Amino acid sequence: MVPFPINYPIVLLAGVISMAVGFVWYSKIFFGPTWSTLMGMTDKTLKEAQAKMGPMYGLSFLGALVMAYVLALLVNYMGAADFLSGVTVGFWAWLGFVMPVQLTGEIFSSKPFNVKLLAINTGYQLTSLLLMGAVLARWV
Repeated sequence: MVPFPINYPIVLLAGVISMAVGFVWYSKIFFGPTWSTLMGMTDKTLKEAQAKMGPMYGLSFLGALVMAYVLALLVNYMGAADFLSGVTVGFWAWLGFVMPVQLTGEIFSSKPFNVKLLAINTGYQLTSLLLMGAVLARWV
């Protein structure tokens, strides 16, 4: 495989975009209240969890950076060089890798299968990958 040049500041930006999408997606304005209800969280458990979120956000950001880096490799490998082709690569990465993993996780969860919870969680990942793909294709 031919090594591709990677624009690391843009990979970092893509990771930040993923986190920003997550903060908005799971906020009280969008899907946060529905998600926390579907997860069985109360106001008390949610506040307790939020107090411990620092390290979790750090790990989540690390995961977002890994995803952005690998997506940059895919974008380069696929020759995506504009907004639409980057979105397309992001979509196929979601459909082929993220959605099946999240579907399997939901199917084998200790809780009953919940299509709303699956839609919220995979919707975030889809939105994140579409935006990251667009940015990476344009500037990587």
